[in-house]
Amino acid sequence: MADYKYTPADFKSDQEVKWCPGCGDHAVLHAVQRAMPEVADALDKPHYMFTFVSGIGCSSRFIYYMKTFGFHTIHGRANAIATGLKVANPDLSVWVCTGDGDSLAIGGNHFIHAIRRNVDLNVILFNNEIYGLTKGQYSPTTKLGKITKTSPYGTIEHPFNPGELVIGAKGTFFARTIDAEVQLTKDVLVAAAKHKGMSIVEALVNCMIFNNKTHADFAGDKATRAEHTVLLRHGEKMVFGAERNRGLVFENMQLKVVTIGEDGYTMDDILTHDAHRKDTTLHMMLAAMKYPDYPVAVGVIRDVEEEFVYDAKVTEQLEEVKAASSIKCVDDLLHSGDTWEE
Repeated sequence: MADYKYTPADFKSDQEVKWCPGCGDHAVLHAVQRAMPEVADALDKPHYMFTFVSGIGCSSRFIYYMKTFGFHTIHGRANAIATGLKVANPDLSVWVCTGDGDSLAIGGNHFIHAIRRNVDLNVILFNNEIYGLTKGQYSPTTKLGKITKTSPYGTIEHPFNPGELVIGAKGTFFARTIDAEVQLTKDVLVAAAKHKGMSIVEALVNCMIFNNKTHADFAGDKATRAEHTVLLRHGEKMVFGAERNRGLVFENMQLKVVTIGEDGYTMDDILTHDAHRKDTTLHMMLAAMKYPDYPVAVGVIRDVEEEFVYDAKVTEQLEEVKAASSIKCVDDLLHSGDTWEE
């Protein structure tokens, strides 16, 4: 790779961004474009080695706004096509832009099996808890009881929690961010890119038109986020609150929110985040925390190294087969079986 240092402008296409004004996708796009130069530097990859893949949905317009190679695929199939791309050329940095409908409904099987295989893909899962592109039908993450175009009396389905789904499928990397937190989004994307294996970043985004303020109870503004989210950093205490005086402890086999300095709790009692812990129990609990009973966990929740990375193992297996084979070229193949001469 040349010594050239990329800037966000190197990853911005000349296409007009056509999301609705106020859509959270704008902020995520900005964060991605800011993150890519740092990712290129960390991975020592030139610009032409980046590829973005999308399915169908508002978030899937993303590839047009990135000055990289890209595939706009079909509904729910982005992870499958990205898997083929990564296996065919393991040197690529492959990014999937998908939504809560695209990957958790029609694409659910592709999503969980790509996670299970631990393909070295970077997935940005846009979660606005609604089908925005098709005008407001409820999605697999829509809150129970929500009135939408397809649930005029309120939904009667419990929604997926993407974090629980990822960790339950033996995911090795899961992070969560909020559209308005551009720096946080940038930071978790860089961490995702450095991770070897499947990385999932859930981006909580707002849909101004069909599901406005769906995350507002805990993410509406900076003051609200300070009180109702906990930013997890590996090796740091799980503290939150405007005064940084609240935290998480583990008691009676469950997480508990406490106030530091009250009821005998001190900073020493507060849990220290271990994103690299292989056991999934605590990571699952952190991913599952919901407002108002708990703060919503953001940042890198799970980042575990796993020996088996699918595309790397495929490449390794192919090299072993080729080394052991007597067929080294097409001519060898043509003369490897029964032959005859006229």
